[in-house]
Amino acid sequence: MDQVVSNSNGKILLLWSNEITGNIQENGEQHIIGEFKHSDMPERFMAYFIYAKCKEHMRRPLWDRLLHFANRDIPWCTIGDFNVITNTEEKTSGIPYNMNKSLEFISVIEACGLIDLGYTGLPFTWCNQRAAQARVWKRLDRAMVNDKWLEVMPLTTIEHLSFVGSDHTPLTLEMVRKNDRHIKYFKLLHCWVDKDSFMETVQKCWDREVTGNPMWQLHQKMKRLTTTLSSWSKREYGDIYVKVKEFEEMIRKTEEKLVSNNTEALIQQLHLINANYIRYLKLEESILKQKTQLQWFKEGDANTKYFHALLRGRRRRLFLHKICTDNDTWIQGDDQIAHTACDYFKEMFTG
Repeated sequence: MDQVVSNSNGKILLLWSNEITGNIQENGEQHIIGEFKHSDMPERFMAYFIYAKCKEHMRRPLWDRLLHFANRDIPWCTIGDFNVITNTEEKTSGIPYNMNKSLEFISVIEACGLIDLGYTGLPFTWCNQRAAQARVWKRLDRAMVNDKWLEVMPLTTIEHLSFVGSDHTPLTLEMVRKNDRHIKYFKLLHCWVDKDSFMETVQKCWDREVTGNPMWQLHQKMKRLTTTLSSWSKREYGDIYVKVKEFEEMIRKTEEKLVSNNTEALIQQLHLINANYIRYLKLEESILKQKTQLQWFKEGDANTKYFHALLRGRRRRLFLHKICTDNDTWIQGDDQIAHTACDYFKEMFTG
């Protein structure tokens, strides 16, 4: 490491190499806050390194500093020992936990717009190291990020390592930039089936001969059908969102003409444009409903948990960071995960 900073009471030691340029913005008893940039990343980011006090009232100045810096329009992450848990599942053994001790911390997390990154590895990060009957485990250490961070680095992961020479487990944070090569998946739009030519197009495409074993035939026909329907949709509808805007502009121009020249021909033309405009508006509404699955929310309270989970994870995409094989070996890396998955299913379907 090429650079080193210690906080005011020597409880936090921060080291980094020359691949990172850093500017320490605040150095306190319970935190170090800095703005950093890695040579491999175009974006700058904020990092808040935490070692919180044990007593609840002594942590309040730390929460105030987090809230003070929270409105920065920049990716930021806070990581370290917060000395408090967020739910009863983050503690095992000992006397029952009083959640009132955590309410202030939870409200700070919400106010700062932070999202817990989760973890892989051991479920707890601290142990009191006492005898078996009196031993207590808690998850006191964590990493949380804002939405901007997830937009730039959605693949960020946290791993809890093994306890070595401390009552806390080390945390490894891996930062990975966003992969812009997203796979665009085929989606069947509900409005297609109302078109008279839809079933005819599907039938003609499906009836075209494909040679090979039955599974290969199915795969090739499905692949061909997705391409055929995508082309068919472009011919029949075009870009629905663009069409809506085009018809809105046509209506505006026709209405302007009617002001100075109120003829029957223009009135008929406006009616025709309006009819097409309403048709495309309905198509747009149908697509939006399908995309957002609004019908899920019409059922009311049954979906409350799903709704809140959707809001909290609104910008967090799902990724496979690691998979575990039958012999309890963890595999990571896109290529290795793909190879292992292929081998697994190949063996499953060999029979």
